[in-house]
Amino acid sequence: MKNFASVGCTTPGDVRKRQQAGENIQIIDVRNQEEFDENHIPEALHLPLEVLENAISGLDVNKIFVTACGKGGGRSATGAEILQRLGFRATWLCGGTFGWLDEK
Repeated sequence: MKNFASVGCTTPGDVRKRQQAGENIQIIDVRNQEEFDENHIPEALHLPLEVLENAISGLDVNKIFVTACGKGGGRSATGAEILQRLGFRATWLCGGTFGWLDEK
């Protein structure tokens, strides 16, 4: 999460470490409702990719956003790109929701 100028992923371990250090990080799950209901990262904000751009007025510009999908890299990378283009600090989660839940 060091360079927000270019989209790159960050690991679940790095996100957890930064959260524990007090960094203001919000995970956004960009999957559809059915996928989110099946399983998701605790405390993740659910904003499906198709509504993400229209929902930015409710996002805190002071937060760092980490987008997550199932496996990481598809929809989550697109979500991070959208947020960056709109002026937010954002990256996507390597391994996605499944990687996060497997790394407990």
